[in-house]
Amino acid sequence: MTTLLGRRRARALAAVTAAAGLALVAGCTSSGNGSSASRTAAGGVVLVKAGQLTTCTHLPYPPFQSEIDGKVQGFDVSMIDLVAKNLGVKQQILDTPFENFKTGAFLNSGECDLAAAGMTITAERKKNVDFSDPYFDATQALLVDKNSGITSLADAKAKKVQLGAQAQTTGEDYVRKQGFDPVSFESSDAVLNGLRTGQVKAVVIDYPVVQGWLKDKANANAFQVAGNINTGEQYGFTVKKGNTKLLAAVNKAIADAKADGTYKKLYEKWIGPYDASAASPAAS
Repeated sequence: MTTLLGRRRARALAAVTAAAGLALVAGCTSSGNGSSASRTAAGGVVLVKAGQLTTCTHLPYPPFQSEIDGKVQGFDVSMIDLVAKNLGVKQQILDTPFENFKTGAFLNSGECDLAAAGMTITAERKKNVDFSDPYFDATQALLVDKNSGITSLADAKAKKVQLGAQAQTTGEDYVRKQGFDPVSFESSDAVLNGLRTGQVKAVVIDYPVVQGWLKDKANANAFQVAGNINTGEQYGFTVKKGNTKLLAAVNKAIADAKADGTYKKLYEKWIGPYDASAASPAAS
């Protein structure tokens, strides 16, 4: 998942453990964050700010992260809350352009400890950041208006349908390789709005996102999945290259959650019926 470069949002969004809830906070910076000793959490993990695990994300991207009733919530948020709990701190979220996730800019500048944004693990992105173990298997979905008559991606191509996708995502990359010239939308919300307004007749985006959309009755009445596209994608969280202690803490939280049933509960809460393949430890 990704979006076009845009202005960095003025607000930073704080996410703490589910029990405590979430609150808006000021954006974090790398200056004035205290000594290394004061910023050292459990396991010797040195954080960019004392007492908090600062997570870069890009909003909205439900069901992984979005603002609901004034709080940042979602599957990714809940997973990173587990990491923060193990470190003995609270999670705080900074909303940033997704382009920086691919380059690792906010990790390298010391503004964030890690990034969590439904990000597909790719060889190109690995050049700039260190990925956690895969925590989610993702497929793409073709969503169409129920009255469109589109039955598949091949059908959409044959009918020269105007297709939409979220800019700079692996989904957009995929449809371009299939010969489409998609309309690029800045966010997942903009993708859905493009379909609603008729700007595009069909969209390709991560299937979990579509699942979240179709939970809304109005969307379910208007749209349908015309095809699932298995691209072999898996999501990972990222840390600054060489940050081995934090990476180990993230991987431990993922592994523990899968082992003790927490992962399944969170999956069912945010995504839908649990698919055991999502817990596969092997990268594609």
